[in-house]
Amino acid sequence: MVNVVSFFLLVLLSVTGLMNWLVLPKGYEARKGFAVTARHFLVDVHEWAGLAFIVIIGIHIVLHWSYIRHNLGK
Repeated sequence: MVNVVSFFLLVLLSVTGLMNWLVLPKGYEARKGFAVTARHFLVDVHEWAGLAFIVIIGIHIVLHWSYIRHNLGK
Protein backbone atom coordinates (compact mmCIF):
# COMPACT_ATOMS: atom_id res chain seq x y z
CA MET A 1 0.00 0.00 0.00
CA VAL A 2 2.84 2.40 0.82
CA ASN A 3 4.40 1.73 -2.58
CA VAL A 4 1.14 2.54 -4.40
CA VAL A 5 0.65 5.78 -2.46
CA SER A 6 4.27 6.84 -3.01
CA PHE A 7 3.96 6.12 -6.75
CA PHE A 8 0.74 8.16 -6.95
CA LEU A 9 2.37 11.05 -5.10
CA LEU A 10 5.45 10.88 -7.33
CA VAL A 11 3.25 11.08 -10.44
CA LEU A 12 1.29 13.97 -8.92
CA LEU A 13 4.51 15.81 -8.06
CA SER A 14 5.86 15.26 -11.57
CA VAL A 15 2.70 16.45 -13.31
CA THR A 16 2.20 19.55 -11.16
CA GLY A 17 5.88 20.44 -11.31
CA LEU A 18 6.07 20.11 -15.09
CA MET A 19 2.85 22.05 -15.59
CA ASN A 20 4.06 24.90 -13.39
CA TRP A 21 7.45 24.91 -15.09
CA LEU A 22 6.52 24.44 -18.74
CA VAL A 23 2.85 25.26 -19.28
CA LEU A 24 1.67 28.02 -17.00
CA PRO A 25 3.01 31.59 -17.35
CA LYS A 26 5.33 33.00 -14.70
CA GLY A 27 5.71 36.42 -13.13
CA TYR A 28 4.72 39.44 -15.22
CA GLU A 29 3.81 37.21 -18.17
CA ALA A 30 0.73 36.09 -16.27
CA ARG A 31 -2.33 38.28 -16.41
CA LYS A 32 -5.22 37.94 -14.02
CA GLY A 33 -7.47 35.05 -14.84
CA PHE A 34 -7.56 31.31 -14.99
CA ALA A 35 -3.81 30.80 -15.56
CA VAL A 36 -2.88 32.62 -12.36
CA THR A 37 -5.53 30.81 -10.35
CA ALA A 38 -4.43 27.46 -11.79
CA ARG A 39 -0.78 28.23 -11.03
CA HIS A 40 -1.52 29.08 -7.39
CA PHE A 41 -3.69 25.98 -7.02
CA LEU A 42 -1.04 23.71 -8.59
CA VAL A 43 1.71 25.19 -6.42
CA ASP A 44 -0.38 24.41 -3.32
CA VAL A 45 -1.09 20.87 -4.55
CA HIS A 46 2.61 20.40 -5.37
CA GLU A 47 3.74 21.55 -1.93
CA TRP A 48 1.23 19.39 -0.02
CA ALA A 49 2.00 16.38 -2.21
CA GLY A 50 5.71 16.93 -1.52
CA LEU A 51 5.11 16.92 2.24
CA ALA A 52 2.95 13.80 1.98
CA PHE A 53 5.64 12.14 -0.17
CA ILE A 54 8.29 12.82 2.49
CA VAL A 55 6.05 11.27 5.16
CA ILE A 56 5.30 8.21 3.00
CA ILE A 57 8.99 7.68 2.22
CA GLY A 58 9.72 7.92 5.96
CA ILE A 59 7.09 5.24 6.61
CA HIS A 60 8.57 3.16 3.79
CA ILE A 61 12.03 3.34 5.36
CA VAL A 62 10.66 2.41 8.80
CA LEU A 63 8.82 -0.60 7.34
CA HIS A 64 11.97 -1.81 5.59
CA TRP A 65 14.43 -0.90 8.34
CA SER A 66 15.39 -4.51 9.14
CA TYR A 67 16.12 -5.16 5.44
CA ILE A 68 18.22 -1.98 5.22
CA ARG A 69 20.13 -2.78 8.41
CA HIS A 70 20.76 -6.37 7.26
CA ASN A 71 22.15 -5.27 3.88
CA LEU A 72 24.30 -2.52 5.33
CA GLY A 73 25.91 -5.10 7.60
CA LYS A 74 27.23 -7.14 4.66
